[in-house]
Amino acid sequence: MNDKNEKYLFPVRKNLRLQGFDYSSQNACFITICTQNKGCLFGEVENDKMHVNQYGIIAEDCWKDLVNHYPGISNDIFTVMPNHVHGIIIISGENGREGSKPSPTKPTHLSEIVRAFKTYSSKGINTLRQTPGIPVWQRSYYEHVIRNENDYRDIGEYILNNPAKWANDHENINRIK
Repeated sequence: MNDKNEKYLFPVRKNLRLQGFDYSSQNACFITICTQNKGCLFGEVENDKMHVNQYGIIAEDCWKDLVNHYPGISNDIFTVMPNHVHGIIIISGENGREGSKPSPTKPTHLSEIVRAFKTYSSKGINTLRQTPGIPVWQRSYYEHVIRNENDYRDIGEYILNNPAKWANDHENINRIK
């Protein structure tokens, strides 16, 4: 096959990133990360409440632990759903320099934070289920730069109320249509 035809072997991935935006600058981003093939791995929704299983607990713990690895972030709003997670990551723009310790040369980028979350949670989940190297997460993730307080409030409410809307959630492969 010649080079001209090779570009059609793989689907073209749409770039969801905000063009020209510095994802390592002070900002807040809403992210959604889905499991591989949208498999329901983390528990189930019953009576409009999410009941996480042992894999969901690992995802929650890895999310909470991000602030210990990236001092310039906060991640207060988060929910685990059966086959995806939603969260808000706030990057303060500070690099966590303390005392006479040298400062990192580059600020933390959102993609690095998501990569770390996916890596650590995958390792923990795969260790528990004894499936080393099996993908837990889809390749990419959805993100939306939060532009103002109203946007933050609306997204925070969406995240916290997501379990109550699971029956109609577009990530729910068994949703009511």
